Amino acid sequence: MAKKEVNAPEVSVVDTPEVEGAGRQPESISLQDLQTLLQIVDLSSQRGAFRGAELTQVGAIFDKLNTFLTYVAEQQAANEETAAGEEGDEAEEDAPKSGEK
Repeated sequence: MAKKEVNAPEVSVVDTPEVEGAGRQPESISLQDLQTLLQIVDLSSQRGAFRGAELTQVGAIFDKLNTFLTYVAEQQAANEETAAGEEGDEAEEDAPKSGEK
C-alpha cells in the first residue's frame, strides 16, 4: 500500500517590535484602517490569494467587518443629523421673533 503524503499548512512567523516602556499605549486602529483592511481582503480574494477552503472563513470575516463599518457609518450620519438639527434649533431660539425688538 502506498503512503499518502500530507502537506502541513504553511506557517509564517512575524517579528513584532517590542514595545518600549510599559506605560505606553498601543496605536489605535481607526475606521479608515478597517475600511482599508476590507479593501485588502476583497482585492486579495479577487487575485486568488486564498485557497478555496479558506474562502468561507475569509468571507465570514469580510461580512462581519463590512456589517460593522456600515453600522458605524449609519450611526455617524444619524449623529451628524441630530447635531445639525440641534444647532438649527439653537439658532432659531437666539433669533428675535417677528414683532419683537
